[in-house]
This record gives sequence, C-alpha cells and structure tokens, in this order.
Amino acid sequence: MSWQRMWAMFKARNYEFFRDKAAFGWNFLFPFLIIAGFGIIFGGRDYSGFKVGVFPAAAEKVVAAETNLPQRFIETKHLEFIGFKSLEEGLEKLRHHKIDFLLRLDSPAGEYWLLDSSPKGYIVERLFQAGLIPEGEAQGERVEVQGTQIRYIDWLFPGILAMNMMFSSLWGVGYIIVRYRKNGVLKRLKATPLTAFEYLTAQALSRIFLLMFTLVVVWIGADLLFSFRVAGSYLDLFIVFAFGSLSLTSIGLLLAARGISEEFTSGALNFIAWPMMFLSEVWFSLEGAPQWVRTFSQILPLTHLLKAARKIMNDGASLMEVSSECLVMLGVTLFCLVLGALLFSWNE
Repeated sequence: MSWQRMWAMFKARNYEFFRDKAAFGWNFLFPFLIIAGFGIIFGGRDYSGFKVGVFPAAAEKVVAAETNLPQRFIETKHLEFIGFKSLEEGLEKLRHHKIDFLLRLDSPAGEYWLLDSSPKGYIVERLFQAGLIPEGEAQGERVEVQGTQIRYIDWLFPGILAMNMMFSSLWGVGYIIVRYRKNGVLKRLKATPLTAFEYLTAQALSRIFLLMFTLVVVWIGADLLFSFRVAGSYLDLFIVFAFGSLSLTSIGLLLAARGISEEFTSGALNFIAWPMMFLSEVWFSLEGAPQWVRTFSQILPLTHLLKAARKIMNDGASLMEVSSECLVMLGVTLFCLVLGALLFSWNE
C-alpha cells in the first residue's frame, strides 16, 4: 500500500469538490436552511401541540383569557386558540385536520365538535371536560420532576447534520464512482499502479475530510444564531460524527463497487437513504413504534450516530458511555470497506 498514491487521489478528489461551486455551496446552504427554518418556526415561541378552533370570533388570533371558556382549560399549556367567524368555516378546517377541536363561544352549555378519528381531538375533549370540574375536586397527587429544558431545535439539530452527512456520503462517493466507471475514468486509473483498496481508501478519506469541514462550518454558523446547548465535550461529539461519517461513506463505497448505471445507483441510494432518514429518529422518536421497527432501526448506522450525539449534547455523556454506538459504526465501516474492496471493478 502506497501512501503517496493515496495522497495524490485524496488531493485530486478535494480539488474537484472545491472547484464545483454549486455542489460546494449547496453542502453548506442545505442544512443551514433547514435548521434556520425550524428555528424560526419553533425557536421563537412555545410549542403548541393542540389547535383549538373557537367561533364566532372577529379575528384569527384569539385571546383565550377574554372568552367565557373554563379558566382551567384556557390555562392549560400547549393549547393554541384559533378564531373563526362561523361554524361552517370551523367545521371545514376540522374535517381536514387543520384544527383538533372546535368550540362555540356563545353557547352556555359548552357545545363543541371533534372528529371521531382524531387522537388529538380526543385528548383535547378530555382536557375540556376536566376544565369544567371545580379545582377542589381534582384527584391525584402531583409530583414534579426537575430537568433541564431541551428545545425541539436542540433535539433536531444533530439529526439535520447527520442527514446531510448521509446524503453527502452516499451521493458524493457512491454516485461519483459509478459515474467515473461509466465515463471510463476508472479504466484509465487501472493502468496505473493504484490498487482498489488505495483508491477506495483515498475516496473515503477525502469525503470524511469534506464532511467534517462542512460540519464545523455549519455548526458555527447555526450556533451563532440559535445558541445550541452541548452538555458534554465538543471533542467527543466531533469524534462521534467522524465515526458516523466513516460508516456512511463506507456504505456509499460498497454500493459503488460494481454499479455501472447512474439511474440504478440513484434508486439504490434512495432505497437505503430514505429508511435511514425515517427510522433513525432524525425527525421524531420511535418510542411506542412496533418492536420490529425499533429492532430494524438498530441495524442502521445513522441510528447509532444520532443516539451517541444526542447523549453527549443533551445528557453530557462521555465517549466511553457511547462506546457501544461507536463500535457498531466502526464495525459497519470495516465490513463495508473490506467487502467493497473485494467486489470492486475498474471496468464496466
């Protein structure tokens, strides 16, 4: 194995990336736009889990304290009250699940409407009925658990970064190598002393360097705007993302080992990327999902990357405490790199 040949391929791939202004700019712009969008939506106000429509109301923005609704109900957190001028307008929104519950303000009996198929509507109905009970008749003993508040944007941020790394790894390595093979670039490289392992290793190292460089730049820019909370070590977090980039890049290399069709490769990359994006808790938690779904998600390296990153960011975990997740990512990397080198073909 020649480090000189690997270094030459490493530099060549980096030059190609930095000279492609469109790809270079999009790698920074895409994750930042998503983070900024969610920050604007969820960062500046409290999360409203349930939308309650009320009518008749002169304006869409309703001050619940100025209505005749039960005091205990309007003081319930995570309720957003939206005004409608007529019953017909409110029912139209309710039928299309744009609101969860509909109340008549001028009804002494407390008339309301909800969809029988809406789980949120059922919850709001229970809250409304509980609000009608006098406070002294409330049952149960309340015990508060102290904890540090974590914004949704803090929980989502590692997922956006990891998702960007996943797409960049799969398409930036897998798709590019298939294009090289189809265009005859790999056939020319075969005439040189470069081995398949050296070529794949150089491609992987180049992509990891670019991924970590993008990660640092996006992190600094987003942190200046939203001040993300990191309870653990930044160095541990950087190492975890490096392990994650290794595993994701190795999957891209394995897919590119034999592919000759850009269309088929694109479909195969999507077939792998989309399950990881939805089953690795990028956007939402899988708690309460079927057991087979949660078991399958443990196969995906993106799941372990996000689990380790969130433990460090939100819980202050050390690198030793996320060692199991790191070992899984390293195992995926080793398996895919060795298999990819064995299957790799320079020709069509």
